[in-house]
Amino acid sequence: MQAAAEFNLPPLHYSANALEPAVDARTMKIHHDLHHGAYVANLNAQIPTFPELASADLTTLQGSISKYSAAVRNNGGGHYNHSLFWTVMAPAGKGGQPSADLAKAIKLAFGSQQAMQQQFNQAASSRFGSGWAWLIVKPDGALAITSTPNQDNPLMDLPDIERGTPILALDVWEHAYYLNYQNRRPEYISAWWNVVNWKAVNSRYAATRR
Repeated sequence: MQAAAEFNLPPLHYSANALEPAVDARTMKIHHDLHHGAYVANLNAQIPTFPELASADLTTLQGSISKYSAAVRNNGGGHYNHSLFWTVMAPAGKGGQPSADLAKAIKLAFGSQQAMQQQFNQAASSRFGSGWAWLIVKPDGALAITSTPNQDNPLMDLPDIERGTPILALDVWEHAYYLNYQNRRPEYISAWWNVVNWKAVNSRYAATRR
């Protein structure tokens, strides 16, 4: 008998068309319902092999991902990454601005918000193939920008990954933008800044300071 599925697809906190024109409704529905849904289903399918997953915390799982199979790594990473991704976006004009504390940290690490965004854009656009760009809080408390391949993320205990707590993430897999932007990834990245949910990013940053 298979163990009961314990991981669930989180609902979007906005309608599928709420991020247009930056992210079109058709892409959002396919991306959330089908792609993210598949990661959840495939991760649940690993529970009979790894019964401890049935009670695992998704965030904590990332830090011990090296103990598991490629299927757990890819689908567990995909579930975590997307669950974060949906929350750091909001309809244009609704996402607020960086808090005073985050703005200060951005200036300290990068010189300015514009410089931070330029570095982030470079990390996102230069990621070969599929992957993610991240703004993270490093173990020493400083901000950094990094990129990971496929569904890896900065929480994972894997070689060649800059470790840190993600506070902002951008999916640069083609399924995130191809219907609307085709091969124009830089255009997608530029438009995405209009729907960043800084309120959520501020909360994530504040949680690392406690």
